[in-house]
Amino acid sequence: MEANATVSTGHSQDKESQARQEALTRAVSGQSFTNFPAIFQGFAAKGIPESEIKPRENVFTFDAWKALGRVVRRGEHGVKVVTFIETRSKELDQDTGERKTIRRPWTTTVFHISQTEALKGGGL
Repeated sequence: MEANATVSTGHSQDKESQARQEALTRAVSGQSFTNFPAIFQGFAAKGIPESEIKPRENVFTFDAWKALGRVVRRGEHGVKVVTFIETRSKELDQDTGERKTIRRPWTTTVFHISQTEALKGGGL
C-alpha cells in the first residue's frame, strides 16, 4: 500500500522535474540575444550591477532555478521577457495530415541569482 502512494506521487514529481529540466535546457541553449537588453535594463533598475548580470549563467526562469536546486525568494519580482515556443496548430498539414508545428510568442519572467536561495540539499 505504501509503495502505491509513492508511485502515484512520484509520477507527478517526475513530470514536474522533467518540466523544470526542459526549462533549464531551453534557457541555457537558447540562440537568441533579443531579450538581453530588457534583462540588463530590468535588473539594473532593481539595483543589480551590470557586471553581475549574466543571462544563461545567473538569470533563469522560476522552473529553471528549481532544476538547479534553487528557489526564488517569496516577494521577489523578476523581469518580463518574450520568447518563442513551438506548439501544434489546429491546422492540418495537407501533405502529412498531421497538425502543423508553429512558433508563437510567450511571455515569461526571469530572476537573477541574487533573488534566489538554495533548496535544502540543492545546488549552486
